[in-house]
Amino acid sequence: MTGKFLVGVAVVVVALILVAGLYTLWVGGETSRNWSNRLMRIRVLAQFVAIIIIMAVLYFSGH
Repeated sequence: MTGKFLVGVAVVVVALILVAGLYTLWVGGETSRNWSNRLMRIRVLAQFVAIIIIMAVLYFSGH
């Protein structure tokens, strides 16, 4: 149960960061200049953490 919850939270966090990054690109202007690249870098880091969580859950669940 806890493993599935952690994986779900990790996926939702990555999705929210992706949506925020795409929104800043869509808005454009000063907001895009300040945040779009930064959010995409944070997304890559969040994806790395999500992969680590998924692999740890799979390892400790015995799959």
